[in-house]
Amino acid sequence: MLSKEIKNEFIKIIREELVPAMGCTEPIALAYASARGREVLGKMPQRIDALCSGNMIKNVRCVTIPNSGGMTGIETACILGAAEGNPGAGMEVLESVSDEGRRRTRELLEQKCCRVEFLDSEIPLHFIIRLYAGNDMVEVEVRHTHTNIVAIRKNGTAVFEKSDEQAETGHATDRSHLTLDNIRCFADEVDIDEVRKIYERQIRCNMDIAYEGISGDYGLGIGRMIRESYADGVVTRMKAYAAAASEARMGGCDMPVIINSGSGNQGIASSVPVIVYARENNIPTERLYRALIFSSLLTIYQKEFIGKLSAFCGAVSASCASAAAITYLVGGTKEQIKATIDNTLANIPGIICDGAKISCAAKIASSLDASMMAHYLAMQNKEYEAYTGILKEDAGETISCVGYIGKVGMHQTDKEIIKMMLE
Repeated sequence: MLSKEIKNEFIKIIREELVPAMGCTEPIALAYASARGREVLGKMPQRIDALCSGNMIKNVRCVTIPNSGGMTGIETACILGAAEGNPGAGMEVLESVSDEGRRRTRELLEQKCCRVEFLDSEIPLHFIIRLYAGNDMVEVEVRHTHTNIVAIRKNGTAVFEKSDEQAETGHATDRSHLTLDNIRCFADEVDIDEVRKIYERQIRCNMDIAYEGISGDYGLGIGRMIRESYADGVVTRMKAYAAAASEARMGGCDMPVIINSGSGNQGIASSVPVIVYARENNIPTERLYRALIFSSLLTIYQKEFIGKLSAFCGAVSASCASAAAITYLVGGTKEQIKATIDNTLANIPGIICDGAKISCAAKIASSLDASMMAHYLAMQNKEYEAYTGILKEDAGETISCVGYIGKVGMHQTDKEIIKMMLE
């Protein structure tokens, strides 16, 4: 049984990570910082400089920004956030943009009032927004996580500044107790009423955008294609709805998604498949909540080793968590849950992240296919042996090894991907 202190910390982690966001989180983070900067500046900026790390550039380049009228790019995100962003709405900063705001943004884009610079930083998620008006200048710096503003300076004087320790963690919660065993115990033991509203919102938001993606006209229509072209079955529907939700989100849909580890796609991939599976199999609601808790925390646990942004595709981590949660959902043993994780990570840890875009939906579908194969193998008590490739004796060790590969081993890969995209 987990201590009350650990349970309370896990609830804080869930509340910190599972928050609503509109659209791809990187451009939304830029819009949020711009909105905060304009708030301090006290007027509409005449000029904006956006200094962005390579991973920020990579993840903003190809996605449509919600409520923008189909516009894309770092410049759009910064100008739209400054023009009509609501900083009090957090990652839903662009929820109330008007036609006038979109018109004004287009005008300022034509005037080239926003300039983008490459920020040579070892921190993957790192950017600085500078807003100028007359003789005034406000600078907003964000590091590590999307809304982790570490400093706001007006005319060179700090208006807000975090300590070095607070600035470098990127979150306010203690993640040191996250282990596979603790996550499973917490999912079994937590009072559902303490997190019920969070998961009610997750189910509602993430399934609403999944239905929108299936019925709407986004990207290549991959979700609809999967449902129509593959043999009917629960895995087909899991893949179809998760992919459709991602494609709608990447394609500019203005419906919010409950994110995980700073990512809407990971929020989708760690929840929609579990929800679809539970509904298809008439699983009781409380049991579904516990599986979603398991999936949420397992995704966060994996990302602690990888980092928020890297060359490692987050669809792998989130889909692995979904399948392990389904093993948990159907009463799988600790060994079968471990086997689901190992079987997944023995297969697809090499999918690269080449930026946020509509094809992320295809990566989610492929990752779910692999992770559900891992689940079915595990339920037959079949598992790849330890020390087969990168697999270790303990699932936590395997997760940390994959995280090391994603964060350290693929560091140069990330640089090369960014270099190719910038060229």
